[in-house]
Amino acid sequence: MMSSRMAGSALIRQLGPRLFSAGATRAAAAGEPSYTLLLTGSAGQATAKPPVAALMRLFPARMASTTAATPAVGGEEESDPSKSAAAAKEASAAPPNERKAITSYWGINPNKVVKEDGTEWRWSCFMPWETYKADLTIDLKKHHVPTTFLDKLAYWTVKTLRIPTDIFFQRRYGCRAMMLETVAAVPGMVAGMLLHLRSLRRFEHSGGWIRALLEEAENERMHLMTFMEVAKPRWYERALVIAVQGVFFNAYFVGYLLSPKFAHRVVGYLEEEAVHSYTEFLNDLDAGKIDNVPAPAIAIDYWRLPRDATLKDVVTVVRADEAHHRDVNHFASDVHYQGMNLKEAPAPLGYH
Repeated sequence: MMSSRMAGSALIRQLGPRLFSAGATRAAAAGEPSYTLLLTGSAGQATAKPPVAALMRLFPARMASTTAATPAVGGEEESDPSKSAAAAKEASAAPPNERKAITSYWGINPNKVVKEDGTEWRWSCFMPWETYKADLTIDLKKHHVPTTFLDKLAYWTVKTLRIPTDIFFQRRYGCRAMMLETVAAVPGMVAGMLLHLRSLRRFEHSGGWIRALLEEAENERMHLMTFMEVAKPRWYERALVIAVQGVFFNAYFVGYLLSPKFAHRVVGYLEEEAVHSYTEFLNDLDAGKIDNVPAPAIAIDYWRLPRDATLKDVVTVVRADEAHHRDVNHFASDVHYQGMNLKEAPAPLGYH
């Protein structure tokens, strides 16, 4: 039986001249070397250029480019790369107000987003209509007393997790906040995703809980984006985030599948600890142990803070957000404890 290598060689010998004969004819007419000899094995002009040149002729770079060809006079493509490079350099050197706006795939010009005062909106990760003023009147001392076995298990699980966190970060609250927000943004996304899939499987609405939980995850992520401007993470802290997030995501995913009321209760107690941590953060700011630096620009726009806002103002509104997430998750757990699904109790929308 003929081996696969011998069969391939025979196929190339039979089809090679036919496939490339037309190209060779055109090349000979233009006075260019023929590359069909690479396949036939004959000597001649095939050795004038390396095989890469033949492949470049067979597969032009234009076919692999995602940039549209620049038409020249007479409808032909511009073939001079130096002219294209000069045009690109000239475009990049133009003032920002004279540059052409980048269009989408469908050629639709993006709308210019402005703030209430008419100035241009600088952020692409959130829009002006997604900003809000935090409710600072929320009760910060509220605590859900654990009574059932699952409540006590959730409570002591969170207390146990706090021990290594205190040892690692101690009173470096900027780094602590940045690290914990990478974890705090996971539960809302996991729960919202699972409720979303449940809604699709059962052809039912969610009572607004999908949106509420995804808003919670997005809000926690904005906390992270803010504290990234305050505390720059070290390489080992970034590595720790990857490890902790990987473990916590899978653990919470399985936990929510097994018992949503336990999962929401865990988050409720996590948020209680977050409120406590941010209160300690504020105490150190008031005592002068941490510099009360100006608030990051992203925080000023997201929470509609005054232009002269400081880090203390940012921590204050973040603490209020955490208190709201605490109440939402304890409420969700209570709904499950009463034997109902979340869709039967309207979600507390409208906070953000």
